[in-house]
Amino acid sequence: MTREYTDPSVLQGIANGASWADPETDPTRIDWAQRQADALIPFKVTDGRPVNPCQSTGIRYGRNLLGHWGEQPCADAIVTAQTTDGRWHLLMVERADGHGWAVPGGYLDQGEQPMDAALRELAEETGLILPAGTPRWERRPRYVPDPRASDEAWMVTVPVRATLGRVAELPAVIGQDDARRAAWVPADTYYRLVEHLLDTYVGEVFAAHRQLLADVLTD
Repeated sequence: MTREYTDPSVLQGIANGASWADPETDPTRIDWAQRQADALIPFKVTDGRPVNPCQSTGIRYGRNLLGHWGEQPCADAIVTAQTTDGRWHLLMVERADGHGWAVPGGYLDQGEQPMDAALRELAEETGLILPAGTPRWERRPRYVPDPRASDEAWMVTVPVRATLGRVAELPAVIGQDDARRAAWVPADTYYRLVEHLLDTYVGEVFAAHRQLLADVLTD
């Protein structure tokens, strides 16, 4: 059965003039040729409507819980550090929206590069500014299996990796902006990370970041 759904919060965002909520209610009036040309992952347009290139979400029409139409480019900061006992840690934030623990990240601003966006989001959500010379690199863009997505609204992220290497003490961090809190989480393996979040915070990894972190922590 074809399902159409746009959450009332999106419509309220439009009414309030929120920057994250595209005021256009009819996707057939959008210049998709330009958006397709700019897309990080190619996608099709059928009868003037975008089609999710990677997943059938069960919501064929509408935006579900996302404010945009089509692809929304994002960047995520995956920052690790090793303590003197040899254990690796990953910097994570607990999302204020109740969707669990994630790595710092968010939307790219107009004309912003993924590396710049990831470092900006890192500073905004945790207060951490990477020291000059910290090794950092971009990974390939990847589809985000976000539970808030639809077949007409989805997200693609560019993961940005950075490592502080071996440190005598993990840098202080604090949750701010749209992060409830920030913490260095033991991450020698993905299983260890999941176990620590559950045991320490009764928390879980944000669904959209589970496969991403599982892949990164087994590289």
